[in-house]
Amino acid sequence: MNAAVFTSAALSLPFSFSKTRSSKLSTKKGVKGEFRVFAVFGEEGGLVEKKSQWGPLFDVEDPRTKAPPYKGKILDVNQAFEVARFDIQYLDWRARQDLLTIMLVHEKVVDVLNPLAREYKSIGTVKKELAGLQEELAKAHQQVHISEARVSTALDKLAHMEELVNDRLLPGKVGTESDRPSISATASSVQLDRENIDREKTTLGAKTLNVSGPVKPYHPGLKNFWYPVAFTADLKIDTMVPIDCFEEPWVIFRGEDGKPGCVQNTCAHRACPLHLGSVNEGRIQCPYHGWEYSTDGKCKKMPSTRLLKVKIKSLPCLEKEGMIWVWPGDEPPSTTLPSLQPPSGFVIHAEIVMDLPVEHGLLLDNLLDLAHAPFTHTSTFAKGWSVPSMVKFLTPASGLQGYWDPYPIDMEFKPPCIVLSTIGISKPGKLEGKSTKQCATHLHQLHVCLPSSKNKTRLLYRMSLDFAPMLKNVPFMQHLWRHFANQVLNEDLRLVLGQQERMLNGANVWNFPVAYDKLGVRYRLWRSAIDRGDDKLPFSN
Repeated sequence: MNAAVFTSAALSLPFSFSKTRSSKLSTKKGVKGEFRVFAVFGEEGGLVEKKSQWGPLFDVEDPRTKAPPYKGKILDVNQAFEVARFDIQYLDWRARQDLLTIMLVHEKVVDVLNPLAREYKSIGTVKKELAGLQEELAKAHQQVHISEARVSTALDKLAHMEELVNDRLLPGKVGTESDRPSISATASSVQLDRENIDREKTTLGAKTLNVSGPVKPYHPGLKNFWYPVAFTADLKIDTMVPIDCFEEPWVIFRGEDGKPGCVQNTCAHRACPLHLGSVNEGRIQCPYHGWEYSTDGKCKKMPSTRLLKVKIKSLPCLEKEGMIWVWPGDEPPSTTLPSLQPPSGFVIHAEIVMDLPVEHGLLLDNLLDLAHAPFTHTSTFAKGWSVPSMVKFLTPASGLQGYWDPYPIDMEFKPPCIVLSTIGISKPGKLEGKSTKQCATHLHQLHVCLPSSKNKTRLLYRMSLDFAPMLKNVPFMQHLWRHFANQVLNEDLRLVLGQQERMLNGANVWNFPVAYDKLGVRYRLWRSAIDRGDDKLPFSN
């Protein structure tokens, strides 16, 4: 082995040996000494051919085919020199092969561990390149900030223009801050502004947004939508979920095929509530006389009498992304359902259903308004919030979604009764940053306000987090989430119930909209178009 080292050193090749255990043993009889070498063998036992920058240095013919035929013989001086020369040639060839193997293995290690080393870059070169990349990144960040500033300016201009448009759509509203008297205004200037407002109402006509008096009957157009009515987790094979939808009682259960169905919650025989019965082999059984109905409403069994052709009403019913949907309208159901899944990276932690004694439009008004939080939710999530000097909701001119300023909250209304929101948070009760993207952790909420009747709403609430996934497995955590949701809701309910009482007595709950009411106003404009039966709905794009 010393001869191999010497021969390789004479070639002036940079390498070093380390004491490693050989994985292959290559020996040649008739050659003095043994060589333990690590090599990569192909199918025929030779070195795997691989193009390398070191390849030409080791392109030496294998001398073993020219070994002197003197094995077992007494040699003279010339023959001994010939054998010695062969030994040196063999050792030189063997050393080259060993070094080539090391180089190839080294290349593979470099490929895996350090791609930069393949280019033999010095530390200084790498530092210079890294500094260049950092400079380019800083320029890119600066350009992004410039673009964000331009977008923000454009949105502000758009919001101002939209307020002007809303002033024409809602001449009874005084929505811009410039129209409102300042605190330091004199009594005479306030009176003058009020007279101008009254004169504008008289001139432009009675197009004011008016939500007052008893709740009107639901327009059929409001029923021609898919409505989420239950969470998949609440509908087992042998359970039922009774609901009220547009003042009609319904019950949901799973049929023989496991798919959900929705039928009228009234037996055709004696009008007994079916949800008081049971589900047997995919059929709901009336508890009074045992009549059984399938998910399409057909009566499949009448104990103790002859089976008659009887059917109760049923609704189109589908299951998607963890929710049960029904179509209560007379028109053919739409072939598409909106996606209500939380954004990527979020984990669902709570799904809660509540029945509330509030008309669903009033509840939607409340959910689409965030400006009330530091005044209403002082004992829950908004405890400690400061009161901003100005609150705005920024949104595209034709949309039902946008973001709150200065709160890091994105919000969207999805017709007919769904509110989605993403809240940037740092810790409970605190806000962080100026936008949701600037926050490290987030809470995503889904609110569905199903119109049960004129004074009752079925609320479906789902909460998701993009942090602390372990909370999902904490025992009784669902009960804690429900307790917190009840606290927040009760802070709203006492106010909304008071609104409802005054609305029923004739007060207009949208008498004086301002800038931060934008999303709520848009919902009411959309709802008014539904109630009028308009063919084209506003903000449908």
